[in-house]
Amino acid sequence: MKKLFKAILNLIPRPFLIRISYWVRPVLAFAMRGNTYTDPIDGKSYRSFLPYGYQKQRDNVLAPGTLSLERHRLLWLYLKNETDFFTNPKKVLHFAPEQAFYKRFRKQTNLDYTTTDLKSPLADIKADICKLPFEDNSFDFILCNHVLEHIPDDTKAMQELYRILKPGGMGIFQIPQDLQRETTFEDNAITDPKERAAVFGQYDHVRVYGRDYFDKLRSIGFKVEEADYTKKLTAEQIKRYALAPGEIIPVCYK
Repeated sequence: MKKLFKAILNLIPRPFLIRISYWVRPVLAFAMRGNTYTDPIDGKSYRSFLPYGYQKQRDNVLAPGTLSLERHRLLWLYLKNETDFFTNPKKVLHFAPEQAFYKRFRKQTNLDYTTTDLKSPLADIKADICKLPFEDNSFDFILCNHVLEHIPDDTKAMQELYRILKPGGMGIFQIPQDLQRETTFEDNAITDPKERAAVFGQYDHVRVYGRDYFDKLRSIGFKVEEADYTKKLTAEQIKRYALAPGEIIPVCYK
């Protein structure tokens, strides 16, 4: 199973994976139903979750029904329990929308919800994050998760995020982060996909972020909260939802 998933992830382009997943998810969800693990996004339970990972696969992390990973389930719990995202009117921009969230956010009557990406079939607006077609101070809430590690000029991308966020607005910009690493590592000379995967963790990543990621956001102008929401959860909840203890949610304010 692990070898099969790794082959699929590495060989099939992501836009096509998104399309075929609509057919695969119901089958997986039915076949793996059980009582051991629960996805808080749809409330369904399974005997196990699926493995996932490009370079190094992690066991028991991909929920069959929503295709959520640890970070998606943690973010859902944070948004639901710590913010007014699901209750107050908001103009939202969502980069590279995740399938776990896309339809659910679209149905929220309190949200004026727009999606954007260069390639995703779920994007309303095809746009370059470094040159966005939106006016200054346009959005109350921006979700930009696991995008910046793909962008060569992430400083320009962060500046654009800051520009289009309204004063008092909020953004969540998750990235794969090595908290043991003090500074971010990038090397533009590394262009071979296999070498990128070995060094950066995925063939289409261009850097590994360290703890200085938060400081870089602050240098752009954001006020940053390093939210370790897992500290508010019990050990049983962390296990039940298959979360990653200690994962930090970068919550940014303008």
